[in-house]
Amino acid sequence: QVQLRESGPGLVKPSQTLSLTCTVSGGSINDDYWTWIRQPPGKGLELIGVITYSGNTYYSPSLNSRASISRGASRNQFTLQLSSVTPEDTAVYYCARARRLFIHNPPRRDEYDAWGQGTQVTVSS
Repeated sequence: QVQLRESGPGLVKPSQTLSLTCTVSGGSINDDYWTWIRQPPGKGLELIGVITYSGNTYYSPSLNSRASISRGASRNQFTLQLSSVTPEDTAVYYCARARRLFIHNPPRRDEYDAWGQGTQVTVSS
């Protein structure tokens, strides 16, 4: 059974870059579609972007090219970098797996068959 776990700092200062890592166990990022999704307080889910099994990436245009997703330094990891953060980027950040490519907003929970537990990231000085 595949398991995902997000890791990274819980507090980031405005204008800095948010960096998160998703570690996958029980599966391979050489298969399927690996996604970053966030949920701001009091709001719904928002797709950030996807990296495919072949390394192609897709991003939500609402982030104005601030997001970058890549394979991690270790096997079976992928990362998120979000630059020039503001307090509006405060959210619970999730990594998730899909068996098909979904790049629409808002994402539906049932389109993803595995989720991390989520990690709270707060943007504040």
